[in-house]
Amino acid sequence: MINSFFNKSLLVVFIATLFSCTPTEKIDLIVHNAKVYTLNDNFDITDAIAINDGKIIAVGPENEIKNKYLAKEYLDARKRPVYPGFIDAHCHFVGYAKSLQQVNLVGTTSFNDVLAKTVEFSKSNTTPWITGRGWDQNDWEVKEYPTKQQLDSLFPDQAVFLRRVDGHAALVNQKALDIAKITTSTKIDGGVIEKINGKLTGILIDNAVGLITAVIPDFTAKELANALIKAEQDLFKVGLTTVDDAGLNRMQIETIEQLQNDSLLKIKVYAMISAQPELFDYYLKKGPYKTDRLNVSSFKFYADGALGSRGACLLEPYSDIIEQKHYGLLIEQEAFFEKYAQQLYDKGFQMNTHCIGDSANRMVMNIYKNVLKTTNDKRWRIEHAQVINPADFKTFADYTIIPSVQPTHATSDMHWAKDRLGEIRVKTAYAYKELLMQNGLIALGTDFPIEGINPINTFYAAVARKDANEFPKDGFQPENALTREEALKGMTIWAAIANFEENEKGSIEVGKSADFVLLDNDIITTKENAILNTKVLATYINGEKVFSTLK
Repeated sequence: MINSFFNKSLLVVFIATLFSCTPTEKIDLIVHNAKVYTLNDNFDITDAIAINDGKIIAVGPENEIKNKYLAKEYLDARKRPVYPGFIDAHCHFVGYAKSLQQVNLVGTTSFNDVLAKTVEFSKSNTTPWITGRGWDQNDWEVKEYPTKQQLDSLFPDQAVFLRRVDGHAALVNQKALDIAKITTSTKIDGGVIEKINGKLTGILIDNAVGLITAVIPDFTAKELANALIKAEQDLFKVGLTTVDDAGLNRMQIETIEQLQNDSLLKIKVYAMISAQPELFDYYLKKGPYKTDRLNVSSFKFYADGALGSRGACLLEPYSDIIEQKHYGLLIEQEAFFEKYAQQLYDKGFQMNTHCIGDSANRMVMNIYKNVLKTTNDKRWRIEHAQVINPADFKTFADYTIIPSVQPTHATSDMHWAKDRLGEIRVKTAYAYKELLMQNGLIALGTDFPIEGINPINTFYAAVARKDANEFPKDGFQPENALTREEALKGMTIWAAIANFEENEKGSIEVGKSADFVLLDNDIITTKENAILNTKVLATYINGEKVFSTLK
């Protein structure tokens, strides 16, 4: 009798257990057998994610997830790492899309190399303009600006416009100068039209570049749409799910939004509006707005130029041409920034300003602090924050200003930065650890197409402070290297915070969008020299697979 009762009890328990382990909720996707880096406050690591309607609904042990949910699709990660989708906190998505239609001069080793690539490109280009980007005289044996003489000879009837890698300088031929009506008497504030012995060399710096771009026929909305759709595939291949495009006009923003609304563009875009009078008039009246994939709530300003073209504005003269007392230049005068800073504050917009030199950084942070008053949650950003006077680091903390930096700039510039800045001043340039310590976060990006689009390169440069050739052996100013955890946060949750988007992305947590990437290598634990070999196996946005090499 007792045994019969005992056996019946066991049967009841078994049946109850059986039904309790049967999944009851039907969902879209389960990612399992993974090493999931959640990037939550505790930096927890688990092994499964449940996703439905584009959102993460559960994160935890695989048995718990599989026991509760029945999915239409299962992604077996095979013990490989899963991270939140990578966010590029400062890039030029539209610029990159356009660059795919131009001659690529990145990596050229001489001016003759530039000429050869341009000639080859011209064979398949029938438009009135030849445009290109990517040359850097600092990478050549002769580290001086080229001149237009050979371009004039090769292209007497076709306009040529070749931007330097940083976009702050360009070489053009005489045909381009004629179209733009630039002569030896042309003047431009915030820019340089270079002359040698009273003759134009074809080199234009900062605002002078705009005299040319103003006369080059821009992409139509249709041409831009096609370019963006093509370009986003490259971004998915490297695990990018959100890009912060630093400087867009109305047509570009509206083209992106329309493509997203039509489900033709899946990438998420944090759009910084270009600081132009007509755009202030329109967007300050319209106010900040946001959709599931587009965030239009900030303006992008330029305080100065680039260090490589000696346009960065410094407190003391450039060390390599000190006899000329060259300090660089400001793109706009202080009054311009003061005028709009208060208006942006009043209208609820974020102010994001390109500052390379220590003089530009100081000027803009003084303007910020006069408007922000004290610690705050406005999250105004300094883009690049490249050269900082030691006395100015604390301003980031005192007024809660976010540094948005590009680690690959440090490893690209390190070969000549000391020449520009001198041994003492270079020590507080590219000082990412020092900047991180001010507010406990730092946003990381690439500035592509100035640098490559791959966030793995960002991660490596941040933690190793070396270039792709593992140079220098001990890293460039390694005291400012970030830990691997910090670097990963910089391109996920901290980048999301810099965008006011931390409640929807940047980590793998319940309620957030299912933006994530699967890699073939764990960048947190692998050997340093193996990081750059890491490949993205799959990229998901809102739970949708947008890229995969998995069989």
